[in-house]
Parts: sequence; structure tokens; C-alpha cells
Amino acid sequence: MSNIVIQKFGGTSLADTKRFKAVAKIIKETSETGKKVVAVVSAMAGETQRLIDLAKGVQEIPDPREYDALISSGEQVSVALLAMSLRSENLKSKSYTAFQLDLRTDDYHGKARISSIDTKNLLMDISSNITPVITGFQGINEEGDVTTLGRGGSDTSAVALAVALNAEECQIYTDVNGVYTTDPNVYENAKKIDKLTFEEMLELSSLGAKVLQIRSVEFASKYNMPIRVKSSFTNEEGTLINGDENMEDALISGVAHTNDEAKLTIRKVPDIPGIAAKIIEPISAQGIEVDIIIQNVSEDKTTDFTFTVKREKAFEAKKILTDLSEEFGGGEIELNEDISKVSVVGVGMKSHAGVAATMFKTLAENKINIEMISTSEIKISVIVKEDLAHEAVKSLHDAFNLEK
Repeated sequence: MSNIVIQKFGGTSLADTKRFKAVAKIIKETSETGKKVVAVVSAMAGETQRLIDLAKGVQEIPDPREYDALISSGEQVSVALLAMSLRSENLKSKSYTAFQLDLRTDDYHGKARISSIDTKNLLMDISSNITPVITGFQGINEEGDVTTLGRGGSDTSAVALAVALNAEECQIYTDVNGVYTTDPNVYENAKKIDKLTFEEMLELSSLGAKVLQIRSVEFASKYNMPIRVKSSFTNEEGTLINGDENMEDALISGVAHTNDEAKLTIRKVPDIPGIAAKIIEPISAQGIEVDIIIQNVSEDKTTDFTFTVKREKAFEAKKILTDLSEEFGGGEIELNEDISKVSVVGVGMKSHAGVAATMFKTLAENKINIEMISTSEIKISVIVKEDLAHEAVKSLHDAFNLEK
């Protein structure tokens, strides 16, 4: 393995010129250990939102091509400022945009996927002790148009570069010093986790943990590229995420929750083969992701069918259900947005029994009713009333001794 390290710095790490100088010192200190650093940067804190507001101020629904050209400009400011900051620390440095680097993507503006990276110039720089500083979040398509990778795209850029350069690891610097057992804003007893598997991090990211963008974790898992989440404000080691599994370690790694769920029920639909497909297919066809599904036991040859979707898609899904109910003679449509999803995650579940029993007993003792349940090999999720979500998180955190 090479001695190359990718260091990605988010907007909070680059809030002003003082922070650029602090980041330059982090890179210099890493370089002095013998590592070859390649830096990836986001736009300065608040800059991307400022550009989005500008776009919507002139066009209600901005043209995708021009929108990407505009909002990607924030990263160009960041790479130049960081390269200059590194030079002030007596480090040779060179900034690169996606065009200069030839980082290719597909044509999907706003959520493009990386197809190739030309590393020739980067490797030449590295061999000449030049620190490359690269724009995250952006690429170019086959026509040479700028594309953006979507929310958290700089994390994905950083991991993709780490893979392309066969780096030792990809370090993601943010304003928190790692991944926590739960949201510290919800429970003060939350503890930093030293190590997670890719599988655990994927589950936590999908369940509301906002430290890493899920696409970057998927990419890292696919190519077995270690990620280390660190703070640019402290010297702590952070959280290492890799493919190593030790199922004798912690039974549960974390408790996550999300408040962006909605529950839909269609009553008294015909209990016949294929009814689930008839309900779910038209919803999926509109790009609405269905999460937890429950189909009740049949009564009088009819059944109730309940599922959850993202809250922002709830009314669209309800309209589809209303049309379906009229089509096959179903009953009432119910929408409940007063819910949260609370989940426990841990690779230790693969080799230990009793997690579900502990979870359900703990919630019962705290008078928290479970409305729906979903499980996977390393996760158990429940739907509860939204105003009880924080209490559920705290009680489960205590029940599994995550503060120790």
C-alpha cells in the first residue's frame, strides 16, 4: 500500500481565512510524518447555500446545467485559498478543478456519478512533493459540462480519489471528532466510537447519522478503502471505518433516529395474490422509496396494508393510494406524520441473541408503544410517536450500556 493519504475538509473547516491557515497546518503536520497528502475541499461554510439562493432568485426552477456551473464555483474559491495557505507554510501546492483533473461523471446534473479519474498529473505532483488540492462535489461529463455529485458529494470525491490513488486511507475532517453512539444533541451521554465496520456505518448513515454521506460509505465498502472521521478543531484520532469485523466486540454500536418519516395505511384492500405489488409498484414508479411494510392478517377476504415513506413524499404517495383504492375497491386512506424511526445498529447482532427482546422490553418499561418493526442482520428499527423519540433513544442508549 502507498503512503498517500486523502484529507477532505468540509465547509465548517473552511469557514474563513483563519480556518484555511489551520487546515494548512494540519496538512503540513501530516506531510512531516512522511505521508503524501492529497487534499479535497468543499466550499466555504454557507457559500453553496448563498449560490443556491442566487440561482432561485433569477429562475424559480434553475436550469440544471447552469445550476451546476454556478453552485460548483464555491469549491474553486476554496482550492485556490488552500493552495495559497499551503504555500505560506512553505509547502509546494497546486489547485485542481474537476476539469483540470479530468474527473469524469455521467450526465445526471445535480446527482452525477463518477465514472473515471485521470491520476497522471496527481502522481507526477506527488512524486515532486507537490500537494494537490482538488475541488470536491464536482465533475465533468463527456460534453465537458460541469456536473455536481449531490449533497455530501465531496465525501464521495475524496473516497473515489483514495481508491484511484491506492491511498492508505481517506480522512474526512469535519466539526465533530468522530461518529458517536447517538446524536450528542439528543443525549449528553453519547460517546465517540473508535471503530465501525462499513456495514454499521451504512446503516447509521441511512438511519439519520449525518457525519458521512451514504454514497461515500458505499464506495469505500465496495473498494475496501478505510475512512477515518476526524475533527479539524482537535487532535483526536477520530473514528476508523473499515471492513474488519470482530463480532466479539460491542453488541450494539449506536442508536439512531430520524424524524422525516410518514406512515400510510390503505384499509380493506382485497386479500389476493399480487396486491402488495399493485400497491407498491406505482409508488416506486414515481421515485418514492418505501421503507417498512406491514400487511395485516386477512379478515373477510380483505386486509389493511401499511408502509412508511419519507415525509416530504407523503402527500404524493397518499394521492396514488387514493387512486388505487378507487380502482380495486379499497377503503379509507390514513396518513400519520407524527412518527419517528428509532434504530439500534451493531454487527454483534450476527452472533448474539436477545437484542430485540432487550429493545422491546426497554421501550415497554418506558411506556413507548411500538407501531411498526423492521429488522436486518445488524439492525432493528421501530416506529414510535415523534414526541417519544428522544426518550426512546436515551433509554435504549442506557439499556445497551453505550456510554461505557
